[in-house]
Amino acid sequence: MKKTQIKLLGISLLLLVMLFPSCTDDLDQAPESENAIPGEQFFTDAASYKQNLAKLYAGFATSGQSGPSGSPDISGIDEGESQYIRGLWLMQELTTDEAVIAWNDGTIKDFHSQTWTSLDRFIAATFARFSFQIVNCNEFLRQTTDEKLTARGVDAALKAEIATYRAEARFLRAMTYWHLIDTFGGGSLVTENSPSTFFYPEYASRAELFKFVDEELTAITALLKAPKTNEAFRVDQAAAWMLQAKLYMNAKVYVGTDKYADAIGLINKVIASPYELHTNYNQLFFADNDKNGAQNEFIFAIAFDGLRTQTYGGTTFLTHAPVGGSMKASEFGINGGWAGIRTTAAFVDKFSANTTDTRGQFYKDGQSKEIKNIGTFTDGYAVQKFRNVTVAGAPGSDKAGNFSDSDYPIFRLADAYLMYAECAVRGAGGNVATAVGYVNALRTRAKGATVTTGDLNLDFILDERARELHWEGQRRTDLIRFGKFTGGSYLWPWKGGVAGGSPTQSFRDLFPIPALALASNSKLQQNPGY
Repeated sequence: MKKTQIKLLGISLLLLVMLFPSCTDDLDQAPESENAIPGEQFFTDAASYKQNLAKLYAGFATSGQSGPSGSPDISGIDEGESQYIRGLWLMQELTTDEAVIAWNDGTIKDFHSQTWTSLDRFIAATFARFSFQIVNCNEFLRQTTDEKLTARGVDAALKAEIATYRAEARFLRAMTYWHLIDTFGGGSLVTENSPSTFFYPEYASRAELFKFVDEELTAITALLKAPKTNEAFRVDQAAAWMLQAKLYMNAKVYVGTDKYADAIGLINKVIASPYELHTNYNQLFFADNDKNGAQNEFIFAIAFDGLRTQTYGGTTFLTHAPVGGSMKASEFGINGGWAGIRTTAAFVDKFSANTTDTRGQFYKDGQSKEIKNIGTFTDGYAVQKFRNVTVAGAPGSDKAGNFSDSDYPIFRLADAYLMYAECAVRGAGGNVATAVGYVNALRTRAKGATVTTGDLNLDFILDERARELHWEGQRRTDLIRFGKFTGGSYLWPWKGGVAGGSPTQSFRDLFPIPALALASNSKLQQNPGY
């Protein structure tokens, strides 16, 4: 499937369940009623089933029904700020050593200082976005039961195809619930079997949500297509293995039970699948990463298209926001930088001063390494990771330079290599010598120095994950798993709001359930510390 086929079609369902649990006048997740079509009416055409599946995938890329500034899915916040990947990125990266931001947009700087509250509008928008995505998946599943398909006269061949669509929808819902588990802990568990009339969902604990996602992934894996046999930007069995492995890698944090040994078997399946490393690290984040070879490493990626998924979130945000100072916007295929995001000296120092490692893509001209003032863009090195240019140097499809074509990787093979290495070092299975081979495959690709068995320890693995996966929405989760996100065991510039970094409270390993959500549904439970 071409990138342009996975896109929002401008059609939305009339959602018949409560938009759990943040549906308020201040943060309304419902599409405009005059643009909505009741589910039964929408599913009268055979093609509509695949079109609505595309809508579910597009929910991770788009922010509304008609582009970057009209008919938003979530109101009460700037539409671009409500986009799924942008909201998740702020929570996963801006809270860590990998990113700071110069802007004074509301409470945006509270992320890096780890001083957010339950009133934070960015946190509320992301919580609502998760909810909106889950509701859309539920409605698709509700409308595609065997009973409904039979009643509509759907033939056997299409029924079989829709069975695969349903497995994919369940995967997308499971991934969203995983993001909820990881960032907020508990919440509401709403499925296609929940009431279709207004109701207040019960609170589900982190352990209950974990169990649901684990069982869903176990159930749907066999229903998904074999690795690398599905259309581009649609999930397959390897994506399910990766997601379940991620769940197990973090199980000690999520539910207090070590499941690294369960993860290694799934990781081995991913590594044995037809996915392969791309030969050039930097090209993984170019505008043509859907066809320059990077797509062979991406187990699952969110499709962005400068003409068809226009949003000020996603890779458009990650291409524009890091450009400023003396940086040339044209080199990034954009019409101007937003002078916002840089990185800290703690992350820079994970590379040697004269590194040949191409993953250390720092722009230093006119930038100071140390950050005296977070609000000054030239304080802190800039990161040059996402570019809206092709391998040939041509700009992306939006010739005005507003929106990016670069796709955003959720899971890629390099991550599976590092997950294997971590399990091996933790003594949870695998072979350390094999792990060294996997790590060196990544370092050799990036023109970095190779390592030996003696170099492999948990501190190295954590740093190597930062070098390989920075700005890909992994860092907060990794730091928490290694016990270094909050507290004082690892300090970085401006952690805790102090230039040299200061310890933060452990309760901030979870974000608060937004006050708006609690006001909407009193059955929800606030996380400790808030």
